[in-house]
Amino acid sequence: MRSLVLYLHMHQPYRVKHYSIFAVGHDHDYWTDKDWYAGTNNERIFKKVADKSYRPMLKRLKKCIDTYPGFKFSLSITGVFLEQAEEWAPDIIETLRELVKTGRVEIVAETYYHSLAFFYDREEFEAEVAKHQAKIRELFGYESKVFRNTEFSYNNDLARWADGYGFKGILAEGWDKILESRTPNHVYRPDGCNNLKLLVKNYHLSDDIAFRFSNKNWPEWPLTVDKYLRWLDRASLDGPLINLFMDFETFGENVWEDTGIFEFFESLVDRWSRDPENNFLTVSEAIDSEEPKGEISMPWTVTWADEERDLSAWLGNSMQHEAMAAIYELKDSVMASNDEELISDWRRLLTSDHAYYMCTKYFNDGGVHAYFSPYDSPFDAFSCYMNAIRDIRSRSGFKKEEEE
Repeated sequence: MRSLVLYLHMHQPYRVKHYSIFAVGHDHDYWTDKDWYAGTNNERIFKKVADKSYRPMLKRLKKCIDTYPGFKFSLSITGVFLEQAEEWAPDIIETLRELVKTGRVEIVAETYYHSLAFFYDREEFEAEVAKHQAKIRELFGYESKVFRNTEFSYNNDLARWADGYGFKGILAEGWDKILESRTPNHVYRPDGCNNLKLLVKNYHLSDDIAFRFSNKNWPEWPLTVDKYLRWLDRASLDGPLINLFMDFETFGENVWEDTGIFEFFESLVDRWSRDPENNFLTVSEAIDSEEPKGEISMPWTVTWADEERDLSAWLGNSMQHEAMAAIYELKDSVMASNDEELISDWRRLLTSDHAYYMCTKYFNDGGVHAYFSPYDSPFDAFSCYMNAIRDIRSRSGFKKEEEE
C-alpha cells in the first residue's frame, strides 16, 4: 500500500503597522492600520487571503472528504490565525469544525504565537504549546498527538522535549544533509527518544507544488497530474509514505488560482484514489503504520526555509538578533504586570514573521523574502518593530539593572 500523507499549515501573523517613534508612549495599538490599503492592514490581508485561499481550498478539501471515502489530511493552525478568523471570518472556523468532525482531519500541535521561543525561553515555549492545545480543545474538541515547531525548526533537543512532553510524533524537514542516503518515505526514531516517532517532509515532491508549480522557467513546467503521478510512483519505490507538507496558502495565495492549482489538486486526489493500492493517511496514522526504520540525529537546527534550511532567515543578521534579544528581555516585567492586553501584545511580537521581515538575504531566496514582507525594506520592518518594543518597555515599567 502506498500512502499520501498531506499536511497543511495555516498561519497569518499580526503585522506591526507603520509605527512611528512619535507614537511611543501614547499609541498602544500596534496592529490596526487605519489605511485599508496599507500593506500592514491585518484585517484587509486576512480577508483577502480568506477569499483567495482559505475558503476556496477548504471548499475543495470538504468536497474531497465527501467524494472519496479514503481521503484524509492533517492541519496545523496557529493561535494568531484562529484569533483573526474568529474576528473577521468566523465561517472559516465553522468549516474547520465540520471537517474535524468527520474524523478524517487531524490537527497538529504547535506554538500558539508561531514563535521561536524554544530557542530563547523554554518556559514561554511550553506555555504557548499549552495555550495552543487549549485553544484547539475549545474550538474543535480535539486533542493533538503530534507536534511541529515553528517553521519546522527541529533538532535533537526539541525531539527529546517532545518525547518527554508526551507527544507520539513530531514533524521535520527531510533535508538531504540529515537523511544522507536514506529516504524520507519511512518513519524514523529521533535520536535519544524512547517513544517519539519522526515523520519527515519529502521536500522535493512538496516543493514541486508549493514553489515550482507556477514557475514558467522551471524545466518541468507545466506540472501536469500525469507527470506528478509518475513521480509519485517512482518515489514510492523507496518507501510507502509520501509526505507532502506545505503551507495552506500555497493554494490560491502563493500560487494563484489562474495557474490551475485548485484543479491540479482535485484531479490529483481523484486519480490517486482510483488505484486500490493507494490511500491517504493523517500524520498520526502514518506514524502508526510502521516501526521506525532507523534513528535520525539532527544535532544542529534544521528548518524548512531557504536553501540553507537553517535559522538564518530569522536570525541571520544583527537587526534580527537585536530585535529578538530585546523582546525576550521584557518577559519578566510584562508578566509581572498581570495586564492581559500587554501580555497579548508582547506575545504577538514574538511571532517569527517579524524577524523574517528583517531578513537581508538577497540572493536566490531574496525574492521570496521580499514577496512576503509588507514593508518597503528590512530596515523599515526593524524600525517599526523596535518602536513597538520601546512602547512595550514603557508600558511594562521595564528598566535594565544598571538603570535601577
